[in-house]
Amino acid sequence: MNATTLAPDLLALTLARTLTQEHVADIVETLNEQDNASVARILLELPFERAVEVLDQPELAEASDIVALLPQERAAALLQAMSADRAADVFEDLEEPFRANIGALIDRKTHSELERLSAYPEHSAGSIMTTEFVSVPSTWTVQQTLDHIRHVERSRETVYAIYVLDPLTHKLVRSASLRRLISADPAAPVASAGFEHKPITVAAETDREDVARLISKYNLLAVPVVDESDHVIGIVTVDDVIDAMIDETTEDVQKLGGMEALDEPYNEIGFGRMIRKRAGWLSILLMGEMLTASAMQHFEGQLEKAIVLSMFIPLIMSSGGNSGSQATSLIIRALALREITLKDWWRVVLRELPSGIVLGTILGTIGVTRIAVWQWLGFYDYGPHWVLVAATVGCALIGIVTFGSLMGSMLPFLLKRFGFDPASASAPLVATMVDVTGLVIYFGVAAAILTGTLL
Repeated sequence: MNATTLAPDLLALTLARTLTQEHVADIVETLNEQDNASVARILLELPFERAVEVLDQPELAEASDIVALLPQERAAALLQAMSADRAADVFEDLEEPFRANIGALIDRKTHSELERLSAYPEHSAGSIMTTEFVSVPSTWTVQQTLDHIRHVERSRETVYAIYVLDPLTHKLVRSASLRRLISADPAAPVASAGFEHKPITVAAETDREDVARLISKYNLLAVPVVDESDHVIGIVTVDDVIDAMIDETTEDVQKLGGMEALDEPYNEIGFGRMIRKRAGWLSILLMGEMLTASAMQHFEGQLEKAIVLSMFIPLIMSSGGNSGSQATSLIIRALALREITLKDWWRVVLRELPSGIVLGTILGTIGVTRIAVWQWLGFYDYGPHWVLVAATVGCALIGIVTFGSLMGSMLPFLLKRFGFDPASASAPLVATMVDVTGLVIYFGVAAAILTGTLL
């Protein structure tokens, strides 16, 4: 549908009047239940400032598609009034020639700003920062600063943090909270109300996860983004970080499930794209499982001599995969939180090796007990050499669980060392790798214990 074909809609007008008095989060929730054309009509009927608030919400689904349905003059005005970071996200996703037409209608300064923000790497501080912040020269007084805040408050992302600049070089020298300004002497220099420590800053290229850690560590509401000369080029606010971390967490969870991360909500991604996102990893895992089939073919002779061994293959494979998946999840999370670094790999080995042995011993004991109980109670006859079969299962579980723990803990380190996302060490991938080696360990132990009896 072309933007110019949107016709007045009595239902849209009625809904817009109803929604005007609602909280913006509730408005967005309601709009997400409508089709894009209906949302565009409602935005046309909402008061301008209210429409800007709605579009400023990252939770609004398909914002770019909705903006593309609006008259170009209205779309340009809304983008120009939105917060810079959110407007950049929407502007970047607009399709040509609508994007070029909108760019021509936006004032040159705003257009340049949107292009600049869109150019930063996807997961960087620059990609989520806003250029709408309060900065004042250090020569101003507290009273002048408060008057300035009252004047510009509506056009700024946040006024809880004020950045004090050198009047000549415009470098950042102090940061001050609104609370300290309110309680300071109005006639005092604004720098005197600032924090005594050096301002906490980040570069535009800083990873947004690192920005989140800084905000959490220092309890900040916003952190300034500076260039090489210590000039403030934007700020990252705590709400932007929360939105970014939700995206990061969602992406990691999807990768841990053995698939590519979805870049759209589940209900909105197309069927074809969903298949492409999932088919690749499933194919890789299938190829890995083919190695399992090859391993079983290699031990076909042993299976023919001792069919009883085949009964425990699922138990053996799942135990190794589960232990590997546990270790992988723990290490990926620890790496993400910077609780450990690449140089700590040997510490992890020293923890996972005894952990794997103990966990394997626990599972091995359970396996041996199960075989003994079934034999004694007559549920199943494992043959005259059932004790050796139980010993094989018990020892194999110790070896496989230990190997799974080591494999699962080291794979994230290897991926991170070579520049890949550790979350790519998904649980299904680790389980598949451990399946193959688990069979080799299982039949190796069987050969050592059962040769001369069953084998």
